[in-house]
Amino acid sequence: MPRTDPDIAAPRLDAGMSDHSGPGDDFAPLSRDRVPVRSMAEDDLPAIIGIDRRLTGRERAAYFERKLAEVMSESGIRVSLIAEVDGSPAGFVMARVDFGEFGLAEPVAVLDTLGVDPDQAHHGIGHALLSQLCANLATLQVETVRTMVRWDSFELLRFLDGCGFVPAQRIVLAKRVD
Repeated sequence: MPRTDPDIAAPRLDAGMSDHSGPGDDFAPLSRDRVPVRSMAEDDLPAIIGIDRRLTGRERAAYFERKLAEVMSESGIRVSLIAEVDGSPAGFVMARVDFGEFGLAEPVAVLDTLGVDPDQAHHGIGHALLSQLCANLATLQVETVRTMVRWDSFELLRFLDGCGFVPAQRIVLAKRVD
């Protein structure tokens, strides 16, 4: 006979199961639902170059032509996505999967490039892109996404922090070759 007393709670179906939720876990799928994200195509190149030019103030067409050529033709695992608003590209993300470096075997993705049209900033496009990127990487059994950011890119650092990125336990060293 089913319980009818509203003061007696029914046993929870998830009792004893681990809780893997965390702050912000619900936001990522919602942003993917609000902003369409699809795989990058060759004809996205002009939009990508335009968004990047507006963000950086620099002309980096050759860089993006090389990156897109890698995405379309090389055999390595690359995940490159476009977010659309009203059917037009409004943002992009490009990542590659590395299955180890410096003698360590680990499934890691490297986030190479991320850009959102400045006119579309603060509308969830970046979150949608990273959410879909992580969903795609999870199906590849990638466990970690890494990226590098200039120390003075405060807005980007705030955004990545809000997406769950934390400082990695690595020190990057550089030496100028004369």
